[in-house]
Amino acid sequence: MGRYTGPSCKQCRREGTKLFLKGTKCFTEKCPVERRPYAPGQHGQNTARRRKSSEYSKQLREKQKIKRIYGVSEQQFRNTFEKVSKLPGITGHNLLAALESRLDNMVYRMGFAASRKAARQLIRHRHVEVNGKSVDIPSYAVTPGEEVKLRQKSREITAVMAAMDQASRGAALSWLAVDKDTFSGRMLERPSRPNIPIAAQEQLVVELYSK
Repeated sequence: MGRYTGPSCKQCRREGTKLFLKGTKCFTEKCPVERRPYAPGQHGQNTARRRKSSEYSKQLREKQKIKRIYGVSEQQFRNTFEKVSKLPGITGHNLLAALESRLDNMVYRMGFAASRKAARQLIRHRHVEVNGKSVDIPSYAVTPGEEVKLRQKSREITAVMAAMDQASRGAALSWLAVDKDTFSGRMLERPSRPNIPIAAQEQLVVELYSK
Protein backbone atom coordinates (compact mmCIF):
# COMPACT_ATOMS: atom_id res chain seq x y z
CA MET A 1 0.00 0.00 0.00
CA GLY A 2 1.35 3.45 -0.97
CA ARG A 3 1.65 6.56 1.14
CA TYR A 4 -1.59 8.23 2.24
CA THR A 5 -2.32 11.26 0.02
CA GLY A 6 -5.71 12.36 1.39
CA PRO A 7 -6.47 15.23 3.78
CA SER A 8 -3.97 15.21 6.65
CA CYS A 9 -6.51 16.48 9.17
CA LYS A 10 -8.69 13.40 8.64
CA GLN A 11 -5.88 11.33 10.09
CA CYS A 12 -5.83 13.46 13.24
CA ARG A 13 -9.59 13.23 13.62
CA ARG A 14 -9.48 9.46 13.13
CA GLU A 15 -6.98 9.12 15.97
CA GLY A 16 -8.87 11.59 18.13
CA THR A 17 -5.85 13.79 18.80
CA LYS A 18 -3.61 16.31 17.10
CA LEU A 19 -0.75 14.69 15.20
CA PHE A 20 0.62 18.08 14.07
CA LEU A 21 0.68 17.19 10.38
CA LYS A 22 -0.19 20.64 9.03
CA GLY A 23 2.41 22.86 10.65
CA THR A 24 1.19 26.21 11.96
CA LYS A 25 -2.47 25.42 11.18
CA CYS A 26 -2.44 22.90 14.04
CA PHE A 27 -1.90 25.74 16.51
CA THR A 28 -4.82 27.88 15.32
CA GLU A 29 -8.59 27.83 15.71
CA LYS A 30 -8.80 26.56 12.13
CA CYS A 31 -7.57 23.12 13.23
CA PRO A 32 -10.34 20.61 12.31
CA VAL A 33 -9.66 18.61 15.50
CA GLU A 34 -10.75 21.68 17.45
CA ARG A 35 -13.73 22.44 15.22
CA ARG A 36 -14.91 18.85 14.69
CA PRO A 37 -13.68 16.69 17.59
CA TYR A 38 -15.12 13.44 16.28
CA ALA A 39 -14.12 10.81 13.75
CA PRO A 40 -14.51 11.59 10.03
CA GLY A 41 -17.25 10.01 7.92
CA GLN A 42 -21.02 9.95 8.05
CA HIS A 43 -21.07 7.94 11.28
CA GLY A 44 -18.36 9.94 13.04
CA GLN A 45 -20.76 11.67 15.43
CA ASN A 46 -22.90 8.61 16.11
CA THR A 47 -21.79 7.62 19.61
CA ALA A 48 -24.35 4.79 19.67
CA ARG A 49 -22.33 2.95 17.03
CA ARG A 50 -19.13 3.08 19.03
CA ARG A 51 -18.10 -0.13 20.73
CA LYS A 52 -15.71 -0.77 23.54
CA SER A 53 -12.20 -1.05 22.08
CA SER A 54 -10.51 -4.44 22.27
CA GLU A 55 -6.88 -4.77 23.28
CA TYR A 56 -5.96 -5.46 19.66
CA SER A 57 -7.84 -2.35 18.54
CA LYS A 58 -5.93 -0.19 21.02
CA GLN A 59 -2.61 -1.63 19.84
CA LEU A 60 -3.52 -1.10 16.18
CA ARG A 61 -4.66 2.48 16.74
CA GLU A 62 -1.43 3.30 18.58
CA LYS A 63 0.61 1.87 15.72
CA GLN A 64 -1.39 3.89 13.20
CA LYS A 65 -0.97 7.04 15.27
CA ILE A 66 2.82 6.78 15.51
CA LYS A 67 3.10 5.82 11.84
CA ARG A 68 1.06 8.86 10.84
CA ILE A 69 2.97 11.24 13.10
CA TYR A 70 6.22 10.38 11.33
CA GLY A 71 4.62 10.05 7.89
CA VAL A 72 6.05 6.63 7.07
CA SER A 73 4.49 3.84 5.07
CA GLU A 74 3.38 0.55 6.58
CA GLN A 75 6.39 -1.27 5.11
CA GLN A 76 8.85 1.39 6.31
CA PHE A 77 7.38 1.23 9.79
CA ARG A 78 7.54 -2.57 9.91
CA ASN A 79 11.10 -2.61 8.57
CA THR A 80 12.16 -0.08 11.20
CA PHE A 81 10.56 -2.14 13.95
CA GLU A 82 12.26 -5.36 12.81
CA LYS A 83 15.61 -3.58 12.71
CA VAL A 84 15.37 -2.08 16.21
CA SER A 85 13.96 -5.29 17.70
CA LYS A 86 17.45 -6.79 17.34
CA LEU A 87 19.10 -3.96 19.28
CA PRO A 88 19.79 -4.02 23.02
CA GLY A 89 17.53 -1.95 25.23
CA ILE A 90 13.80 -1.29 25.27
CA THR A 91 12.37 -2.00 21.81
CA GLY A 92 9.66 0.67 22.00
CA HIS A 93 12.18 3.34 22.93
CA ASN A 94 14.54 2.20 20.18
CA LEU A 95 11.69 2.41 17.68
CA LEU A 96 10.94 6.04 18.49
CA ALA A 97 14.65 6.91 18.51
CA ALA A 98 15.04 5.41 15.03
CA LEU A 99 12.04 7.37 13.72
CA GLU A 100 13.37 10.57 15.32
CA SER A 101 16.73 9.99 13.61
CA ARG A 102 15.21 10.07 10.12
CA LEU A 103 16.46 13.03 8.08
CA ASP A 104 12.95 14.36 7.42
CA ASN A 105 12.21 14.39 11.15
CA MET A 106 15.55 16.05 11.88
CA VAL A 107 14.85 18.86 9.40
CA TYR A 108 11.45 19.33 11.06
CA ARG A 109 12.83 19.22 14.62
CA MET A 110 15.51 21.77 13.72
CA GLY A 111 12.78 24.16 12.63
CA PHE A 112 13.63 24.33 8.92
CA ALA A 113 10.18 22.99 7.93
CA ALA A 114 6.73 23.51 9.42
CA SER A 115 5.87 19.80 9.20
CA ARG A 116 7.54 16.50 8.39
CA LYS A 117 5.72 16.48 5.05
CA ALA A 118 7.25 19.85 4.20
CA ALA A 119 10.64 18.55 5.35
CA ARG A 120 10.37 15.59 2.96
CA GLN A 121 9.68 17.99 0.10
CA LEU A 122 12.77 20.06 0.95
CA ILE A 123 14.90 16.92 1.02
CA ARG A 124 13.57 15.49 -2.24
CA HIS A 125 14.21 18.82 -3.97
CA ARG A 126 17.83 18.67 -2.80
CA HIS A 127 17.71 21.64 -0.45
CA VAL A 128 19.35 19.68 2.38
CA GLU A 129 22.94 18.59 2.89
CA VAL A 130 24.42 16.12 5.38
CA ASN A 131 28.09 16.67 6.14
CA GLY A 132 28.35 18.91 3.08
CA LYS A 133 26.81 16.44 0.63
CA SER A 134 23.33 16.72 -0.88
CA VAL A 135 20.96 14.00 0.37
CA ASP A 136 17.54 13.48 -1.22
CA ILE A 137 16.42 10.47 0.84
CA PRO A 138 13.96 11.45 3.62
CA SER A 139 14.52 8.14 5.45
CA TYR A 140 18.29 8.69 5.70
CA ALA A 141 19.34 7.80 9.26
CA VAL A 142 21.24 10.68 10.86
CA THR A 143 23.84 9.65 13.42
CA PRO A 144 25.28 11.69 16.33
CA GLY A 145 27.82 14.22 15.13
CA GLU A 146 26.53 14.56 11.57
CA GLU A 147 25.75 18.08 10.38
CA VAL A 148 22.40 18.75 8.69
CA LYS A 149 22.36 21.99 6.74
CA LEU A 150 20.24 23.89 4.23
CA ARG A 151 21.98 24.77 0.98
CA GLN A 152 22.94 28.42 0.57
CA LYS A 153 20.42 29.11 -2.20
CA SER A 154 17.61 27.46 -0.23
CA ARG A 155 17.72 29.76 2.79
CA GLU A 156 15.51 32.46 1.28
CA ILE A 157 12.55 30.14 0.71
CA THR A 158 9.50 31.79 2.28
CA ALA A 159 8.24 28.55 3.83
CA VAL A 160 11.61 27.96 5.47
CA MET A 161 11.72 31.44 6.98
CA ALA A 162 8.15 31.10 8.28
CA ALA A 163 8.93 27.69 9.80
CA MET A 164 12.03 29.01 11.58
CA ASP A 165 10.05 31.91 13.00
CA GLN A 166 7.43 29.52 14.36
CA ALA A 167 10.05 27.10 15.72
CA SER A 168 11.74 29.87 17.69
CA ARG A 169 8.70 29.94 20.00
CA GLY A 170 9.10 26.31 21.07
CA ALA A 171 11.42 24.63 23.55
CA ALA A 172 14.75 23.31 22.25
CA LEU A 173 15.55 19.60 22.39
CA SER A 174 18.57 18.60 24.46
CA TRP A 175 19.86 16.15 21.85
CA LEU A 176 19.92 18.74 19.05
CA ALA A 177 22.16 21.75 18.49
CA VAL A 178 20.79 24.27 16.00
CA ASP A 179 22.57 27.29 14.56
CA LYS A 180 19.95 29.52 12.95
CA ASP A 181 22.57 31.88 11.54
CA THR A 182 24.09 29.13 9.38
CA PHE A 183 20.83 27.19 8.90
CA SER A 184 22.49 24.08 10.28
CA GLY A 185 22.25 21.66 13.16
CA ARG A 186 23.71 18.50 14.65
CA MET A 187 22.45 15.52 16.56
CA LEU A 188 24.44 15.61 19.78
CA GLU A 189 23.34 12.16 20.94
CA ARG A 190 20.83 9.49 20.09
CA PRO A 191 17.45 10.69 21.43
CA SER A 192 16.22 8.98 24.59
CA ARG A 193 12.53 8.44 25.35
CA PRO A 194 12.18 11.25 27.95
CA ASN A 195 13.48 13.69 25.32
CA ILE A 196 11.14 12.66 22.50
CA PRO A 197 8.13 15.00 22.71
CA ILE A 198 5.30 12.84 21.38
CA ALA A 199 2.38 11.42 23.36
CA ALA A 200 2.49 7.76 22.41
CA GLN A 201 2.32 4.35 24.06
CA GLU A 202 4.98 2.63 22.00
CA GLN A 203 4.79 -0.52 24.15
CA LEU A 204 1.42 -1.26 22.55
CA VAL A 205 3.14 -1.41 19.17
CA VAL A 206 5.66 -3.88 20.54
CA GLU A 207 2.81 -6.01 21.87
CA LEU A 208 1.04 -5.83 18.50
CA TYR A 209 4.04 -7.03 16.53
CA SER A 210 4.89 -9.67 19.12
CA LYS A 211 1.69 -11.64 18.51
